[in-house]
Amino acid sequence: MNSHIMQPPRAVGLYDPRFEHDACGVGMVARLDNRPTHEVISRAITALENLEHRGASGADPSTGDGAGILMQMPDELLRSVVDFELPPLGAYGVFMCFLPTDTVARERLEGLLERTVLELGQRVLGWRDVPICEEHTGEVAAACRPVIRQLFVGAGAAQENDQDAFERKLYVIRRVCGLAAEEPGLYVASSSSRTINYKGMLISYQLAAFYEDLRDERTKSALALVHSRFSTNTFPSWELAHPYRVICHNGEINTVMGNVSWMRARESELRSELFGRDLEKILPVLSPGNSDSATFDNVLELLMLAGRSLPHAAMMMIPEAYRDREDLPEYLKGFYAFHACMMEPWDGPASVAFTDGRVVGATLDRNGLRPGRWVETTDGHVVLGSETGILDI
Repeated sequence: MNSHIMQPPRAVGLYDPRFEHDACGVGMVARLDNRPTHEVISRAITALENLEHRGASGADPSTGDGAGILMQMPDELLRSVVDFELPPLGAYGVFMCFLPTDTVARERLEGLLERTVLELGQRVLGWRDVPICEEHTGEVAAACRPVIRQLFVGAGAAQENDQDAFERKLYVIRRVCGLAAEEPGLYVASSSSRTINYKGMLISYQLAAFYEDLRDERTKSALALVHSRFSTNTFPSWELAHPYRVICHNGEINTVMGNVSWMRARESELRSELFGRDLEKILPVLSPGNSDSATFDNVLELLMLAGRSLPHAAMMMIPEAYRDREDLPEYLKGFYAFHACMMEPWDGPASVAFTDGRVVGATLDRNGLRPGRWVETTDGHVVLGSETGILDI
């Protein structure tokens, strides 16, 4: 099978991917005590299955537009399934890789990943083939299904006791490989020591059936984001399924072309003490041809890794309507006014849930046209969804 099949289409004739839109189903399940359990995963999967009506399929009714789950690193599971030694949790990262089916192309891209890990001072620990059940995809999804493998990376000496610095190195490795790859077919769904992302061109009820890890009782997390994709005017693909590395998104960013243009205009002025010289290696920040959600995720991830908290970065990008409001304190108005000097709002209709593996949250854009419903349960869970009823509570 040709390795370029999994790539989304480029602009042809009257079609241009810049004008794609979507309206999807978003869910979040988290424990208030931050204790990882398999129950969080199973509840999140149930919520995802209840969002099936928010997803879509095409002429092949068993191929979905996309479904996925973003969670904390399932350390107990991974230690029991790899055939090499893992450092303590936080000192190793996992690259969730979608790779070409062509063996030669795949080996070249795997070599690029390994070389880049070493060049940036980290350690290659080993690879793992992600166990899947091929029968749980539709015919169209199976025809363009990538090879799915996990690359385990150990923290270098300078990052062993600084997980934030290690996260930045994992990000830089992923970006460098994405820019250096001379052939299509490499997509890294997540590259983190805190989170891992299982997703694909699936219907919501297929996700846990397709990925065996999600059914394993050793897969535990204190939080999870799930997403069922409906790409109204888009071509689905394995890599465009949500969640992305930080967010999952319901709606669309209507201002994305202007936001992207401003980001590109500012790239020559970007500075970061935390990234240092590594910042030059990741430019341009935004990959051409990305969806609005993927582009938003790219910028949010960079703002977070450059030293801001995730809620801070999210409030910069999706500010409230704060002018002439008497119900907001002055310090909050000042916060929004200050950051308006740095970045224009990314306006929707948009409902965005986000996590960095430590905190989880959600926000609506200032137009408020995509709802988010949430509830706190008496047994210590918080559940949020794009509508009520995603869990039977």
